[in-house]
Amino acid sequence: MKKIINSKHAPAPVGPYNQAILAGDTLYISGQIAIDASKGEIVNDSIENETKQVLENIKHILTEADMTLNNIVKCSVFVSDMKNYSKINEIYLSYFGEDNAPARELVEVAALPKYVNVEISAIAVILK
Repeated sequence: MKKIINSKHAPAPVGPYNQAILAGDTLYISGQIAIDASKGEIVNDSIENETKQVLENIKHILTEADMTLNNIVKCSVFVSDMKNYSKINEIYLSYFGEDNAPARELVEVAALPKYVNVEISAIAVILK
């Protein structure tokens, strides 16, 4: 079974994809950037606020799928500047905590959509 998941509280996709796909017990969340869906604007006044907005967008999608951050088992983090690593980690930690943090990689890339500084995708599972 494949079910498309879209939340009106998270930004609409900027390309031909959905916010998330639920396949069986696994939710695949597309890469999220720091667009505030209520304003239609990119949040980029600081890397901390940008990271918070990305994680809030992920939370909205999880809520639409009746899940929480606790359901996430893997995140992929893409950044435009590795110098932001510690600041991103600080915000990331405030959302997940060390004991419950999912598996993750953080990779520097040349550019991201809309020239943002951070993008995060995630995989979540239904906990039994």
